[in-house]
Amino acid sequence: MEDYIVRAAAANTQIRAFAAVTTNLVEEARKRHGTSPVATAALGRLLTGGVMMGSMMKNATDMLTIQIKCSGPIRGLTVTADSQGNVKGYVHDPEVILPPKNGKLDVGGALGQGVMTVIKDMGLKEPYSGQTILQTGEIAEDLTYYFATSEQVPSSVGLGVLMEKNNTVRCAGGFIVQVMPFIEDEVLNKLEQNIRNIQSVTSMLDNGHTPEEMLAQVLEGLDLEITDTMPARFYCNCSKERIEKAIISIGKKDIRSMIDDGEDIEVKCHFCNTAYHYTVDELKELLKKSR
Repeated sequence: MEDYIVRAAAANTQIRAFAAVTTNLVEEARKRHGTSPVATAALGRLLTGGVMMGSMMKNATDMLTIQIKCSGPIRGLTVTADSQGNVKGYVHDPEVILPPKNGKLDVGGALGQGVMTVIKDMGLKEPYSGQTILQTGEIAEDLTYYFATSEQVPSSVGLGVLMEKNNTVRCAGGFIVQVMPFIEDEVLNKLEQNIRNIQSVTSMLDNGHTPEEMLAQVLEGLDLEITDTMPARFYCNCSKERIEKAIISIGKKDIRSMIDDGEDIEVKCHFCNTAYHYTVDELKELLKKSR
């Protein structure tokens, strides 16, 4: 199944909902960063949440960043998404290994205590920034808490990444369901009942459920209406030119020091792990452009 996001409404617009299958983009992230199973699960959940949250934004130039700084051995994660279904991200320690907890990957143990920051750059003078304390480190619950406290939007977030025995990604995806301020009590009660009764995200995906079918379960009996679908992918807009600008920005002194070392250098993009190589001659050209 190709990765994609669906946007939906239910109960006569009293509920808005998003669901995604992200198996390919999470596997792409795993390959690029060489992540351990627990790091893949953590990053995969945040990529999935991030790509759905990105799709909530209106303008083509809007950007969303989710940063987690934490005390656990993974140390932190960063994910950036746009409104077009593109997402990228990385973890600080991709090789973290932890024993399973209750037969599952211990994402909460990998993160430990910490802070989640959501930054939305919508072209205004100042980007919007909201910050919350991690509740469980399991990411879905942390995003649920973020929506409730920072955006005052009661939400339910479900995220899942299931690994194969060979540590590749078997399936990944999730949903975000949000209720409007004017929601009727009986609609809310039905939604809460549905969420209590559904299978886990990984069970639904592993059983072959599409994002539409996931939402059909979450919003059963609430007049689900799919309003839009869009492809989702792991995509990084780094390039040799962008990295050159970064090198130029560090200043003449540091560039001269690299030239004096007489060695070619390699610069890696945090987000996608692509390596860019610069010869001493190329560094000399960049020195001329720097201030």
